[in-house]
Amino acid sequence: MTRRAYLYFALTFLLGVVVGGAGFFFFGWYTGHWHRGFDKDRIVRHMSRDLKLSPEQTGQLNRIMDDSEQKFRALRAQERPQFDALQNETRDNIRKILTPEQIVRFNEMVQRFDEARKRHRPPGDP
Repeated sequence: MTRRAYLYFALTFLLGVVVGGAGFFFFGWYTGHWHRGFDKDRIVRHMSRDLKLSPEQTGQLNRIMDDSEQKFRALRAQERPQFDALQNETRDNIRKILTPEQIVRFNEMVQRFDEARKRHRPPGDP
């Protein structure tokens, strides 16, 4: 084979690797498999290492992060009913424009969405 044929073969292979890798990445990202949730311990380790915190400062940082996490959860619990009410209102408005057959399919979509949201919700979240 000529040099040009080898070059085309190598470029085709390389393009396949790039497209396959991009597809793999987007699949992992958009299906939620690669999303990191909040990890207090990882953040504390990172800050302790980068800022060279003393053990006393690391303990204080842990307490600050614990306190903030409790406040965030309380805030989420407080706003959750408002979010749910708005979401239900939106869904009801959508149902008004759908045919009976579409409503059945829409309700199935909503149920799948709600189940996925519950699976990805952090522990302790309302």
